[in-house]
Amino acid sequence: MERTGNRAFDAARDMKIEPGYASHGASVIFHMGNTIVHCSASLEEGTPRFVEEGCGWVTAEYSLMPSSTQTRARRERSRVGGRTMEIQRLIGRSLRSIIRFDQLGERTITLDCDVLRADGGTRCASISGAYIALEIVLRQLEQNGLLRVEDVLRSEVAAISLGIVEGQTLLDLEYIEDSQADVDLNLVMTGSGKLIEIQGTAEKDPFSFEALNEMLALGQKGIQEILSVGRAFLDSYEIPKRDMGARDE
Repeated sequence: MERTGNRAFDAARDMKIEPGYASHGASVIFHMGNTIVHCSASLEEGTPRFVEEGCGWVTAEYSLMPSSTQTRARRERSRVGGRTMEIQRLIGRSLRSIIRFDQLGERTITLDCDVLRADGGTRCASISGAYIALEIVLRQLEQNGLLRVEDVLRSEVAAISLGIVEGQTLLDLEYIEDSQADVDLNLVMTGSGKLIEIQGTAEKDPFSFEALNEMLALGQKGIQEILSVGRAFLDSYEIPKRDMGARDE
């Protein structure tokens, strides 16, 4: 099938990362084509009661802004819907998989992913953007002498969507492609190429192991591209100073 802008089957959409709006500075606006997500990392002292003493915790929340979709998305005020719960759990466990909690200390980091514009792949863009926000808040803690980022982070992480549309394997589906896909797959991987999560569904006919392996190989390529964009942003971004109570020497 012909893709928007004559994009190749193995090409991701244009990516851009900008500083976000959070007053504490640990936030980014992550663009994946026309999908735009504001991702922020908020820090609190203390952890939930189920967390082991001396260790930290990372959790996530996800939401669609009302005007992010063509028809207004209703705010989930009193109860989080099933789709939202599934996505924020995915974001949380994806980021927790790369954290050494005994090195984080008794702190909780909450990753808020608010979709400003939805055009497919919002959960994947949320994971990729949330990782950048997470690293920023960890660098702020490092600036205050409270930890070392390299001790806390096991790896980088990113996510991307794939699918089979009209018999063709495609990387990074926009909404119109996703709505027509025979197979829909979301892939979360570390920077070293290890798998965190594979969410794959045959919308029509079952698909083969060969098709799955083709999607995984294509997805790994796309994830490396996302991580490269993220590294370039972090290398050029001046981490905002934030007083977190530096440790006495």
